[in-house]
Amino acid sequence: MRPIVLLCLLLAVSCASTATPTVVGAFGERPVIELPSRPEPTTPTVSVLSEGTGPRTRRGEVVLTEVEIRRWDGAKPYLTTYDTNQPTTVVLDGRHVSPAWERALLDRPVGSRVMLVTPARLGYGPHGVPGHADGDETLVLVFDILAGYPPDARLVGRRLPDLPRTLRSGVLIDGSGPTVAPGDRVVVRYVGARWPSRKVFDRGGPSAVVLKEGAVPPGWVEELTGRRVGSRVAITAPPVAKAGLTTGGMPVPGGSRLVYVVDLIDTV
Repeated sequence: MRPIVLLCLLLAVSCASTATPTVVGAFGERPVIELPSRPEPTTPTVSVLSEGTGPRTRRGEVVLTEVEIRRWDGAKPYLTTYDTNQPTTVVLDGRHVSPAWERALLDRPVGSRVMLVTPARLGYGPHGVPGHADGDETLVLVFDILAGYPPDARLVGRRLPDLPRTLRSGVLIDGSGPTVAPGDRVVVRYVGARWPSRKVFDRGGPSAVVLKEGAVPPGWVEELTGRRVGSRVAITAPPVAKAGLTTGGMPVPGGSRLVYVVDLIDTV
């Protein structure tokens, strides 16, 4: 009987050491994460939960992804992009994110859902180590990979967006892609400036935003709705009382007239 008992013990230890969280939900939906009993892993582990059919992400690309992060201890929420209207932008250049994030996101087909379980000190994302974080705790991260672009992605054959010479709203370049509607998740490059000083306060992209009031600066929903992917659009926004951020994290300065030039690169 001793060999059987020993085998059972070995199986129990093996199963405990390979226990992984269960993730429920379809790609693009906020995942429901169920955690097993301890022990938690001591090294980063990556699991492909579902594989997409899009092009594979490449080193050097800017990858746009939704991410849900939970603490192993009590499955407590840590961070999510699913309700912020702002997917995370990850640069896979070996400098901006941890090797654990790169292992999870590099060479994955767009449309994939990938899980990373890692000690926090090895698994911080593009914004570094939060001041309130405990590096010894274990984090569970679920990524939905939306798209990947070269860092200089732009309208085909065009220079990066620049400010118009005169204050105006409307289409500067017509596109021929799909028509954009409110609520769409659009990939943009943009520049924003105060007027009439033309002082640039923000320049970004490629990044994804949800075309929804409060998630993008004033004037974007009205001016971008009905435009086609591949368009360059000038947006004159009304002054706002005070500076702040949209719910998508985009800066909006206060007290002056604003102008944006936005390139609609894609929808995801």
